[in-house]
Order: sequence, then structure tokens, then C-alpha cells
Amino acid sequence: MRNSFSRRRRVRAGIAALGIFAAPLGAGTAVATEPPGPALFTTSSASAPAPAPSAETDFPELTPAVAAELDKAIQGVMKDAGVPGVIVGLSAPGKGQYLRSFGEADTAIGVPMSPGLYMRIGSETKTFTVTAVLELVDDGKIGLDDPISDYIAGVPNGDKITLRNLASMRSGLFNYTGDEGFYKALTSDPDRPFTPQQLLDYSFKHPVEFQPGAEFQYSNTNTILLGLVVEKVAGMPLHEYIQENVVEPAGLRHTAFPTDAAFPRPHAHGYTDQTASGEIEDATDWNPSWGWAAGAMTSNLQDMRSWAKTVATGTLLTPETQAERLKVYPTSTSGDGYGLGIFNIQGWIGHNGSLPGYQSLTIYLPESEATLVVLLNTDVTKDGIAPSTRFGKAITGIVTPDHVYDIPAPPPQQPSPGNS
Repeated sequence: MRNSFSRRRRVRAGIAALGIFAAPLGAGTAVATEPPGPALFTTSSASAPAPAPSAETDFPELTPAVAAELDKAIQGVMKDAGVPGVIVGLSAPGKGQYLRSFGEADTAIGVPMSPGLYMRIGSETKTFTVTAVLELVDDGKIGLDDPISDYIAGVPNGDKITLRNLASMRSGLFNYTGDEGFYKALTSDPDRPFTPQQLLDYSFKHPVEFQPGAEFQYSNTNTILLGLVVEKVAGMPLHEYIQENVVEPAGLRHTAFPTDAAFPRPHAHGYTDQTASGEIEDATDWNPSWGWAAGAMTSNLQDMRSWAKTVATGTLLTPETQAERLKVYPTSTSGDGYGLGIFNIQGWIGHNGSLPGYQSLTIYLPESEATLVVLLNTDVTKDGIAPSTRFGKAITGIVTPDHVYDIPAPPPQQPSPGNS
């Protein structure tokens, strides 16, 4: 794995070597590139046989046999999809926990992936931005059915598009990351900063694609607008509001909203083919300002495992507002749906994330109180399927065969970063 990625990537000037995380998350972590042994995970009954789920709400004990099956499946996805490194955390009350890291965090010098590394979480930022919006709803400062024109001027169809339309990806606004000019600007100078207004300008030069509420279409433009609403109503920068009102109350100590390319250490290097040349390059230090409210945040496994339950159960919101969040609109014939900055895929509630060099998946299954977090250091797809989706499908296919996480490959289109 190291050789194939090292040959093809272009090393960016000024990239420092990745430090090695010395303090483990706790019992059950693994820092290895080879399959870890049974002692590296915990279960409620390590000697018990590996039972298969027999009912929809059953979740198996994470015994050595189940762990070995998961190891094999995860390493199979890594090989098939060409993933340099991945971190996986899976747990459920009374069933034990499975914490693993495989592969490399820096392919140039062979640093192994570790469970404690910081990662960019891409579009999982949306769960934080929408939580901030919903907190303002609970405070009585805004309403979900307010038109965006009440807060932001110049939005196409702004008098018809509501905050609910934006949060549920049903506004009809063009996704700025699909604009050719944006794509060229980012890939020609990945270090450049973008302002929220510049991002909106890429979107607003395109006509609306449908009337508000008529369809579902994932668009980062929606969340940029919601971030601006938070700033206007709260009277403070979005990153400060999220830190003070979402991150800290949720007890997250390793989650941040950077305003530049800053990236807490130690972190994994990320590899992407979303480049001007089409070759795989190291995107670790690319400026994530182009994602802003839709995708700029960083975190680690420990925090995302906690956040999975917080966001899915609505710890920071009133029950009434959380119920609004979880009202999903169908996105496919399989019954999957997207609510307010959150999805429900076969019972798993949460979000995924992708931006150049990184992908993530953080989901929660209420029936079993199960949590799954996957963090990886590439966004390179194969056959149009995101590697985070491949991992999610492989893992849930083993532990929750009645609730298999899967997002089908989209129709072929010109590649653009940050679509998941």
C-alpha cells in the first residue's frame, strides 16, 4: 500500500512529518498494520461463541470470532478500494467494543494509522451547523419555516426557500461544488481561502433546479446559508458559536472548527485524486475554508463516537425540535431518508463526510444503541462508490444484517470535491 500511494502522489512543500500518538484512547485500541490479536478489543464475554443476530433489534456480542470477521472484511475493503489507512470504532451497551486501526497515516514514511489521530470530517460538519440552527429554534430566535430572505438577501427564490428546506436539502439551489469555475479555482490553488459569499456566488450564477420542497438534492450551498443565519442571529462568528454552544456542551474535547488550514496534531495525512492533474496528491494541508459550515471541521474517533449518540438522540435539543430533525424525507425507493442535517439509512442515523484526502462515517442505531464510526485518509472512489460507504456496508452487513448501511453509486458526472 505504501509503495503504490508514494509513487503517485506529489509531496506538497512544507508538509511536516506526522507525529506518533503516544496516549491511547483506552482499553481496546489497536495501533497496527497487521491484524490485531484478541487482546486488543474488549467484550462483555470474551470466551463466548459468536452469535448471529436473530431478530431486527439484535446486536451480536463483539467476541473474538466476530472481531476476526470484521478484521477480514475491513482489510478486504482496504485492498479492493486502495485505502491507505482506516480507523474503526464499533460498540453497543453490553456487547463490548471493537476499536481498530489499519494501514498507514503517512504513506511517505510508513507511520501507522492510530485510533487517536485527528482527522478532517468533511460533511459531518453539517450535523454541527444544523444543531446550532436548531438550538436557535429552541431559543425562539428563528423558525424552521422562516424564509431565508428574512436573514440573507440575494438568494434565488429566497422568499420561498425556508430554513427547513435548506436543512433537509430540498431548496433547489445549485451546489457550488458542482460549478466548473469553483472546481478549477480549488484544484489550481488548494491553499487559497474562500469566503462564504464567494462560495454562494458560484452557486447563485446557476438557475434554481427545482421549486423548494419538490425534491431532495444534496447541496453544500444550503449549509453555507444556514451558517450565515447562525452568525447573523447569534451575532458572532459561526466557529465560535459552534464551539461554545455545541462542541463544549456535548463534551467534545478534540473537535474544532478551523478558520484556516490549521490541523491539530497528531493527524493522518490525506490523499486525493481531486487534483488539477488527476494524480493522487497529499491534501493534508489544503485549506478547508471552501467547505466552511458544510465541511471544515476536524475531530477524532473518541469525540465522534460520543457525538454519534448526541446528535441522533438530540441531547442538546428539546424533544420537539429533535423530532422535527428526525422527520426524514425519502431519498430512494428503499425507504432511506434525509431529515434536518441528518440521514436515516436502514435504521442507522447520522451522517457521512468527504473532502479531498479524507472520508468519515458516524452513525447510531437506536434499537441496539449501537455506534459505528469510520475515519479514513482518502476520498478516492472506485466505481463511483465512496470508500466510507464500502466500509459501512461491510461492517453493518456482519453485525446488523437487517440494517445494512449502503448508499448506491450516483449517476456518472464530472468529479467535484465534497459531494458526500
